[in-house]
Amino acid sequence: MHRFTTFLFLSLLIPFIGTSQTKLLTVEDASYMNPKLNPASLSQLQWRPGTNQFLYVAKNSLVQGNSMKTGRDTLVRLADLNLLLGINKLDTLKRFPLLTFLTADQFYFTSQNKLVLCDIMKNTVTAANWWPDKMENLDISRDGKSAAYTMNNNLYISEGGKETAITAENNEGIVYGSSRVHRNEFGISKGTFWSPDGHYLAFYRMDETMVAAYPLVDITPRIAAVNMTKYPMAGMASHKVTVGVYSMSSKKTIYLQTNDSSVADSASRIEYLTNITWSPDEKFIYVACLNRDQNFIQLNRYEAATGRFIKTLFEERNASYVEPLEGPKFLAGDQEKFIWESRRDGYNHLYLYDINGILIKQVTKGPWEVSEFYTADLKSQKAWFHCNIDNPLDRKLCMADLKSGNISTITTLPGTHAAKISDDGQYILDNFSNTKVARQVELLDAKGKQLQVLLDNDNPLKDYRLGEMSVFTLKNSENTELYCRLIKPADFEPGKRYPAIIYVYGGPHSQLITNSWLGGAGLFLNYLADMGYVVFTLDNRGTSNRGRDFEHAIFRNLGMNEVTDQMVGANYLKTLPFVDSARIGINGWSYGGFLTISMFLKHPGTFKAAVCGGPVTDWKYYEVMYGERYMDTPGNNPDGYKNACLLNYVKDMKGKLLIIHDDQDGTVVPQNSLTFLKKCVDEGKQVDFFLYPGHEHNVRGKDRVHLNQKMVQYFQENL
Repeated sequence: MHRFTTFLFLSLLIPFIGTSQTKLLTVEDASYMNPKLNPASLSQLQWRPGTNQFLYVAKNSLVQGNSMKTGRDTLVRLADLNLLLGINKLDTLKRFPLLTFLTADQFYFTSQNKLVLCDIMKNTVTAANWWPDKMENLDISRDGKSAAYTMNNNLYISEGGKETAITAENNEGIVYGSSRVHRNEFGISKGTFWSPDGHYLAFYRMDETMVAAYPLVDITPRIAAVNMTKYPMAGMASHKVTVGVYSMSSKKTIYLQTNDSSVADSASRIEYLTNITWSPDEKFIYVACLNRDQNFIQLNRYEAATGRFIKTLFEERNASYVEPLEGPKFLAGDQEKFIWESRRDGYNHLYLYDINGILIKQVTKGPWEVSEFYTADLKSQKAWFHCNIDNPLDRKLCMADLKSGNISTITTLPGTHAAKISDDGQYILDNFSNTKVARQVELLDAKGKQLQVLLDNDNPLKDYRLGEMSVFTLKNSENTELYCRLIKPADFEPGKRYPAIIYVYGGPHSQLITNSWLGGAGLFLNYLADMGYVVFTLDNRGTSNRGRDFEHAIFRNLGMNEVTDQMVGANYLKTLPFVDSARIGINGWSYGGFLTISMFLKHPGTFKAAVCGGPVTDWKYYEVMYGERYMDTPGNNPDGYKNACLLNYVKDMKGKLLIIHDDQDGTVVPQNSLTFLKKCVDEGKQVDFFLYPGHEHNVRGKDRVHLNQKMVQYFQENL
């Protein structure tokens, strides 16, 4: 029997109903088509480099504030900027551009295919660089002087508008500088890496010639065309990656000596090159190298000028998997020491190393997770980071003293904080929310004392009638606390019984319940509550920010412990006097689609209706990097793949199921849904299906309204 525990969340029990709250959310509101319902913000809030002055954009002007006084100065108006652009025969702007500051007085922005350099003190603008319209993967050097980009799988650099081809590859299976290397796993978000002073460009070279091509059908031409995309499925041939380094002075490229094919132990052979990091002096490149099983990592150092392998600084192993998401972060003003993030002790923490791989000390420790490391400074011997030190649902700014090891919590107010620290570490811009605060921005001193309120809280939903939300915990059979969120219908009547919808994701890299605005629920779940449903969400084992063991509980057996935990929530709903236990539905997308069908089929009769999108129905159809991390290969883990294959449970289907997929989905390929449909036909089971043409792994823009309407209509008709 499960146990129900009320947590600190009496303060999170939010009654939204009031006499002045008369509006109900519309489906357009729930699809984020009404920007007035987003919490107010200070656009482009940042520190002016080297100063204690902060900047933000308001009313199409760049505004400056000072940490020592409350007044504001207007530095640049859009009208004045456009006047300068016009004088210099450059395209004018409809809105204030996104700025990147180089110095306290110089910034640049990109407009059309140009980099425009602006000097505030000199009141000048200059087209400093430009590139072709059809380029992709734009990456601008830190000093703004050079831009790297790709076209047709080749890599180019532009300086002052002069283009240089770095590669000249005709084989379409070989790709340079792409952001989709290793399918964007391991924290990879780009494929080019400028050295600190812009003298070198490191880049990925990906050879996909050995990877199977997967067909996606484009219906826009009269005769539909086939778009072939490389898609390495679990257990099949994957791509091969190397790292090139281009010298801006010699105009030559060398490649890092990362090939370790001579290693006898195939389990230790390098397959994935991640977290590429330059040393501050540009002499070395650090690469986190993983084997294909992803249970072994080396942090290697290479000489940038020659590509020569220098040494392995350290290794990490884990029985399930390791997953480096961040490279080494060097201390400001110190080329000899860096911070490394690791879960080696069970939680994501910070470790201080020297460049020879000697561990100086573990900086943070405890049953909590560092969520983001900001900076560490040689002079002050302080390191700043975000973590959930007090509560798994919070995200606070903390500071560690590198000498004493003492940790101070800077932002003490419960909630979700995002901080920006001044260059001298004396002031903090704190952007935070919690279940009562939509967004508030404050200026703090280094100890967390409030100096100014830059943006006061304003509830954008104050005129709307929303359901009461509560956040609490349930315990599973292993006595593990699972965080939950429940939203009652907006017009809740005691004594009445309501249908319920469980919204689920449940996979790694997710946390749906947070101490943030709306408890992390978003507008669509509140819209469902407005439509008369009890809306419930639970973060099961396998999700993030609860430590390694909590996440690794799903290893090699996806769809087992997640379903067990989610059923704790489903059974809890059945005990509530205001829930009609005969009318419980479930909804999820992607990994949540996989869990939706898993719960629907493995517990037949529990759920009257289910709606899911982009579901993985058989993990042998999923890609190598993600799939093998959590499931190993089909050959090495046949039982795990069999148990996770949803086709094996179709015969037990009861209730109404709607599956939604996108025809251009290159993440969860449509074959997942189509093979599931075929199995339903074979078993004589009726199932509903809808395909969104032209979309990839989600439905965005105005079509999102159509998607939300379809999901709600299905629940209205079948729940």
